[in-house]
Amino acid sequence: MSDSRSVLITCHTGRDAAVESARLVIDRLLKEGLKVRVLEDEAEEVARTGVEVVPADERAAFGAEIIVVLGGDGTLLRAAEISRPTGVPLLGVNLGHVGFLAEAEVEDLHVVVDRVVDGRFEVEERMTVDVTVRNGTILARTWALNEASVEKRDGMLEVVAEIDGHPLSRWGCDGVICATSTGSTAYAFSAGGPVVWPQVEALLVVPNSAHALFARPLVVAPTSTIAIELLSTTHAGVLWCDGRRRFDLPPGVRVEIRKGTHPVRLARMLGVDSTGVPFTDRLVAKFGLPVEGWRGRVRPA
Repeated sequence: MSDSRSVLITCHTGRDAAVESARLVIDRLLKEGLKVRVLEDEAEEVARTGVEVVPADERAAFGAEIIVVLGGDGTLLRAAEISRPTGVPLLGVNLGHVGFLAEAEVEDLHVVVDRVVDGRFEVEERMTVDVTVRNGTILARTWALNEASVEKRDGMLEVVAEIDGHPLSRWGCDGVICATSTGSTAYAFSAGGPVVWPQVEALLVVPNSAHALFARPLVVAPTSTIAIELLSTTHAGVLWCDGRRRFDLPPGVRVEIRKGTHPVRLARMLGVDSTGVPFTDRLVAKFGLPVEGWRGRVRPA
């Protein structure tokens, strides 16, 4: 095994199962001759002899082949902050509840390690969004994999939505969620937005509890620019990106959302048929959708 191969392991240290799983993965990778690194704020729980401890910043994944993430979607979103600047793919093992971003469940941990050791995985790119907050000048720049959500803080927000420089509608609402296809099964889903297959590049606009005759979820082109303007007479709001990065929004501010310049790369394990698990199957499994009675495509005799 080449000495140049390196794997970054990160986990939800607040879950005993995640810590134990991380230790098992680390021991196996070391045994197979791969280099292993862990984040310094997780090292006390998971570090073993021979493991490199690295700062938990954008440099942590530089030069790594893959990042193995053990936890729920929140853990993977945290790892995406490390992954995105370097383009190192993430392979998630779900120890949470729904876990749409993860590639495998914890009971498949041995398969995950085998795939990493053998290099048997494919990489797909997931669109992100770049977010700019303006009020005459630029107040903040950030990004999101799932969604950028403009939300009320003290009282109902009065906003105007704009698509590609044209005003669309004014809403009194709890907020507006601007999501990617990847984020369609996250916050946008709970607010009544559509489920969009991740292969579809699109931007979603989902008004949240809007008091208006027209407040339907919208799906717009990935080349579009969405803007949400807080009226100067409304309450202050807050911007959340992936539920992790928070920015206060004063009245009169403008939030612009467009396709991100850098995607997040997700590793997908290769099965016996050289394909990953179809999104339809994930949807059925995660939500327990009823499919009894399905007979499949009728084949000619």
